[in-house]
Amino acid sequence: MKKTTMSLTLMALLTVAGQARDQIKMVGSSTVYPFASAVAEELGATGGVPTPVVESTGTGGGMKMFCAGDGMDTPDITNASRRMKTKEFAMCKQNGVTDITEALIGYDGIVFAQTKANKPISLTRKELFMAVAADVPSSDGKSVIKNPYTTWNQINPALPNKPIMVYGPPKSSGTRDSFEEMVMQHFTEEGELKGLYHGAGLKKYSKIRTDGVWIDSGENDNLIVQKLTKNKNAFGVFGYSFLEENKNKIIGTNIDGAEPTPALIASGKYPISRSLRFYIKNSHRAAVPAIDKYAAMFMNDKMIGERGNLKRLGLIPLSKTTRAASIKNVLSHKKLTNLDLMTK
Repeated sequence: MKKTTMSLTLMALLTVAGQARDQIKMVGSSTVYPFASAVAEELGATGGVPTPVVESTGTGGGMKMFCAGDGMDTPDITNASRRMKTKEFAMCKQNGVTDITEALIGYDGIVFAQTKANKPISLTRKELFMAVAADVPSSDGKSVIKNPYTTWNQINPALPNKPIMVYGPPKSSGTRDSFEEMVMQHFTEEGELKGLYHGAGLKKYSKIRTDGVWIDSGENDNLIVQKLTKNKNAFGVFGYSFLEENKNKIIGTNIDGAEPTPALIASGKYPISRSLRFYIKNSHRAAVPAIDKYAAMFMNDKMIGERGNLKRLGLIPLSKTTRAASIKNVLSHKKLTNLDLMTK
């Protein structure tokens, strides 16, 4: 009996050893991708391990891959431009991914940008909603109708007389999720349109039009920037870091009177602001020792602090207190719970 037990233990150890690898596998948000890539390159250059593989799949796509199982053929880390959803946490648990650490790294704003060749304009969130929603209030405000607007000045005569054209993220994107929550659902769940939409049976309304006005443009936000430089009529929706990287080519739009700046995004005064995160599969730490090195390097003030390297790439730092708490959680491998995800 003892012999059999020893044999099984040895086999298990050999299996783990056979699966062990030096290279981290990472998926997820296109918004977090530039920051994750910068840390990955630094780790590869100075950490004595191979540069981690970082794949931009979108937040939703990354969560599906991360939560698909616990095997070494699944990602070690997934990046996210929104918090993990409780249904994703449940999917992870169902598939054996039961020990996850959440790393809050900083803030980001979702910008509505256009080519620098145009004059800057200001929009309200309601005007943005009226431009991209599939269904909008009728002119008398008594019913919900299919969106008839094709030019900006039809929504507000003070806006330019040019076609509404928006290059935006696809449904797999965390940026899209955040946009739908903070712009679309803002009016239909919390704001002035709640009664009208609920009365029409449209609760949690976030349906973006599919008539060619909003063009899903993949997970590569740099491609959206390129399209804006070629099309003067178009706007693009993406994270602030891409505006920061390309400010010689594009300009952001003031939303509800607030400019997309680091200070206003961090304070929450810029109304389309969100937090950025990554999630670690703790069960992979033993087989992939580089995970601990990567997490420690990422969560260092030299990366995410007020004067950190990632600030230069557009990451908006957390407050000192919030940052210290986040660093402590990551370095202590704090286990994420369903209750954490239900707490703002």
